[in-house]
Amino acid sequence: MVGWGDIVNEKIGQYWGRVKQYWNKYSKKTKITLIAAAVFMILTVGIISYNLSKTEYSTAFTNLQPNAAADIKAYLDQEKIPYKLSADGKSIGVPTAQVAEVKIAVESKGLNKGGNVGYGIFDQSGSFGTTDNQFEMQKLNAMQGELQQLINSNQAIANSKVLINIPEQGVFLSKNEEKASASVVLEVKQGYTLDQNQIDTIYNLVSHSVKNLPLDNITIADQYGQYMVPSKADGSPQGSTRVANQFQVKKQFESDMQRNIVNLLAPMYGQNKVVVNVVSTMNFDQKKTKEQLVSAPNQDEQKGLEISVQELQKSASSDGATAGGVAGSGANDVPGYESTSNSGNSKSEENQKTVNYEVNRITNDIIRAPYVVKDLNITVAIDTKSVNGNPGKIENAELLENAMKGIVKTALADSGVEYEQADIDKKVTIIPKELQSPSSTTASNLNNYLLYGGIGLAALALIAGTVFALRRRKKNLLEEEEEYITNGQQQVEYPTIDIENVTNDNQVRKQLETLAKKKPEEFVNLLRTWLVDE
Repeated sequence: MVGWGDIVNEKIGQYWGRVKQYWNKYSKKTKITLIAAAVFMILTVGIISYNLSKTEYSTAFTNLQPNAAADIKAYLDQEKIPYKLSADGKSIGVPTAQVAEVKIAVESKGLNKGGNVGYGIFDQSGSFGTTDNQFEMQKLNAMQGELQQLINSNQAIANSKVLINIPEQGVFLSKNEEKASASVVLEVKQGYTLDQNQIDTIYNLVSHSVKNLPLDNITIADQYGQYMVPSKADGSPQGSTRVANQFQVKKQFESDMQRNIVNLLAPMYGQNKVVVNVVSTMNFDQKKTKEQLVSAPNQDEQKGLEISVQELQKSASSDGATAGGVAGSGANDVPGYESTSNSGNSKSEENQKTVNYEVNRITNDIIRAPYVVKDLNITVAIDTKSVNGNPGKIENAELLENAMKGIVKTALADSGVEYEQADIDKKVTIIPKELQSPSSTTASNLNNYLLYGGIGLAALALIAGTVFALRRRKKNLLEEEEEYITNGQQQVEYPTIDIENVTNDNQVRKQLETLAKKKPEEFVNLLRTWLVDE
């Protein structure tokens, strides 16, 4: 008896034999192509399936405080929302499709406050049974929390800590009222910096939020202990702001000069054939000078304008003088002596003229330029090959060099230093060089894209060619079978096995091998018949 398992194994053997027979028809090259295509398709399907099946996470919360992160994590666990927690515990990611929903839910529950409790604490708890000291402490904590929330709203600040000191009010009024003070520590995010305007804004927020708190009583520092100074502390820009402004002026000056030189040389040597580098040194010391000048309106006579004239004339005459008075009785006479007496004619005149002149009075308050160019170096590179095909030579090189020297000399005119011509010559450099065109880089990138695209198209073409070859081969086989059947060709008869007339075992074995190779189906049926007979 033949069991069901034997029949199944026999069927599997038949199918496997057909597959091997069909596979052996192809050449080695075709087999390698088919295997590569199959592996490629399996990998592609696997990658696509993996990407479609995995959950994509997006960051919903960053720079969280430990207590806020713990509250949000507890909420996500309660709602059974999958999440990813960063290694430092400050960022939480949720599925991309649920980011907006989770953010709204967390904010509505007030879980992302980071421990900064504002004035909302008075809505959550009543003041019944609270002493004055407790109420003042809650009010101070609420004020500090509100300030922290205001400061944390800045994109560059991850977290902040505010400490306010409000003096106690005395029983009696005092003329010298104590002022409040505040200290702020800022945790600036990695990669961010606070400019002077942002620092001033934080100072003003703190100063205007607390009664009787001047800027001088506020101290702000970052997480590294670096003190941040307000620009209004002494009425002038401080530290980083002044340096940033000076750097911006220097950069703008060099950029403008570089652009002007390129615009000058481009028409002569061609667009994108000139490269200019400008390096300058500037002095930003400001000088204020006050001049008081006096000059005559009438430059020819060097006289001023007469605004008032006063003339006084006096004349006196007498015919003689007689002795008078008691001797020694005058006011200036010595007692006991007789006074002298004058006789004869006398005449006197006195002329006095006073003229007030008006002159030009000029007062000049001179403030020099905010910067002076102390040194300037210009380097110009010319693409000589593209100009005349002769590398190493520049057309009108002497004219170009003189023009650059003139620019340097003009820029250094106000430097206060007298430069010799040899010094000016050292500040200009002309370089003849074959420059790489910007289009070459673009062409290189384009070639890379074309290469990658060609590889992809070749892979697609290989797969398509393989499929087409298989279909064509199958179609040809079907056509050959139909033609064979249509033409009525007789099948080749293979020798049958005559066991009764065969005396040699080798002949039986050879006939069985021949039958198995030429007609495998009949060979299987023969074996089945033998098994049934036995």
